[in-house]
Amino acid sequence: MSFSEQFFTEVEQIAKSISKEKIESIVDVMSLVRTRKGRLFVLGVGGSAGNASHAVNDFRKLCGIEAYAPTDNVSELTARTNDDGFETIFEAYLRTSNLTASDCLLIFSVGGGSEERKISMNLINAIKYAKEQRATVCGVVGKSAGYTALNGDHVVVVPELFPERVTPHSEAFQAVVWHSIVSHPKLQSKKTTW
Repeated sequence: MSFSEQFFTEVEQIAKSISKEKIESIVDVMSLVRTRKGRLFVLGVGGSAGNASHAVNDFRKLCGIEAYAPTDNVSELTARTNDDGFETIFEAYLRTSNLTASDCLLIFSVGGGSEERKISMNLINAIKYAKEQRATVCGVVGKSAGYTALNGDHVVVVPELFPERVTPHSEAFQAVVWHSIVSHPKLQSKKTTW
């Protein structure tokens, strides 16, 4: 079997195993956020930051949900990183945005954060702040033992079937999951051109 055949066989197995119930629960959350005129903040770093930017476009354009990706504002991101440290960038953004219980975080991350290992502390601090404000925390992550999976309200864990390729599969399935959400009949209010 070629590597390409192997990779796409893995994709097929993950797609069959991923929790459709968790995805549906996120759809229900997003519907409620829109109904109560809340806001969606999509957080991610690295490849997940790129996914966050794309997802914000889809939630806004296709679903009519007010959505933001803090990493889209490179000036604020780098100023906060420079002056206060990378660990606080998302929490500070949410504080300035006056996060409320009507709002929602959507975390895109491979590991989801680890307090013990001090990994993705920026996401962990944002989740803690969101919980203080009673905002809903959703996520699409690649590790069931990460902070997001353990502390979020509605989190899809990309099945950990192929640990040696957890990063590419996690980031790829972030896109599959959010596209299934924005295409859901409960949410999609505007048709795509194609």
